[in-house]
Amino acid sequence: MSLVDRVNAAIGEAMKSKDQARLVPLRMLKTALTNRSIEKGRHLDEAEAQQVVGSLVKQRRDSIDQFLKGGRRDLAEKETAEIAVLDTYLPPPIDAGDLEGIVDTAIAGTGASSAKDLGRVMKAVMAELAGRSVDGKAINELVRRKLGG
Repeated sequence: MSLVDRVNAAIGEAMKSKDQARLVPLRMLKTALTNRSIEKGRHLDEAEAQQVVGSLVKQRRDSIDQFLKGGRRDLAEKETAEIAVLDTYLPPPIDAGDLEGIVDTAIAGTGASSAKDLGRVMKAVMAELAGRSVDGKAINELVRRKLGG
């Protein structure tokens, strides 16, 4: 069953159970998937659909940071609840040990030796992790630390 079909089924279940906390993010996800499909002019494949989910989760995380800085804990909690619903449609996050191995391999493969090579290493790491659930910020910090930046 495709991601779009799973989301549609979950919307139906949430409507039947009158679960607004689940229904709102699911409808938002369906709209984002539909919009991206219209942009592309075709149905999305699974990797593209998961990119949409990943971008929505990233937006929510950014919003949480802003809400906490602004003292709006209530809105941050709402965003956190939405992330919990959206996360169920993402693959499991990569193990920290595996991530460190991929970063080490990318550093060796690109011949990186200093923080100036961050861009090349990040490009190699992100290419290796394409289609997987990763936090770019965490990867960037790990690469900086390994390159001594």
